[in-house]
Amino acid sequence: MEKRIGTITILVADRARSAEINLFLSDFSDIVLCRQGLPFRGRDVAVISLIVEGTPDRINALTGKLGRIVGVETKAVLAKSI
Repeated sequence: MEKRIGTITILVADRARSAEINLFLSDFSDIVLCRQGLPFRGRDVAVISLIVEGTPDRINALTGKLGRIVGVETKAVLAKSI
């Protein structure tokens, strides 16, 4: 399957889930090209943005695992082709 470039946005409403999020990101580190995080001080929310390169199946697997964590929402956008 052909590799694609894309982004994954992760909205973290429960920052107590950070360890679980980081575990999945470590498991999929082979597809993560760039990671940027922004904690919103004074609110219990953070945003993590990823630039990824991998097969759609692998990217969607990461997005799905993250999205099943309570207090976490994800969205992936993939380029049609490289």
